[in-house]
Amino acid sequence: MSGELNLDTLLKTMDATLVDGTYVFATLAPDAIPPTITPRMIFAEAEGITLILLREEAEAHTITYEFPSRMITLNVHSSLEAVGFMARIATELAKHKMGVNPVAGFHHDHLFVPEGREQDAIRILKDIARVAAESSSS
Repeated sequence: MSGELNLDTLLKTMDATLVDGTYVFATLAPDAIPPTITPRMIFAEAEGITLILLREEAEAHTITYEFPSRMITLNVHSSLEAVGFMARIATELAKHKMGVNPVAGFHHDHLFVPEGREQDAIRILKDIARVAAESSSS
């Protein structure tokens, strides 16, 4: 198993990076995905294929989309079995009336937050890491 499991370590060592571009969520039938797009994520659901892709790509291919968002990468290698990490982050964002769509990659977690709220999210994430670091040094 790779990646960090300890919640305190994850929280105090995470560093958030805002990724360029505005991302959107779309759903298409499997045979309707244009071969020329490069989605950030593809996930098969019973109702169709969910895509997370750049808004420019969706618009260029006239793909209907929802939730214009900014992607924040959490630069800490969390284990896929880590307990409470994403719950803690989602709870803090919810306290500030911010929804989040998290995606777990093998190496990092990524947050899709509403476009226009990305700096709020970065500030909240930095506060989480600062408080966790202060608590562990006490």
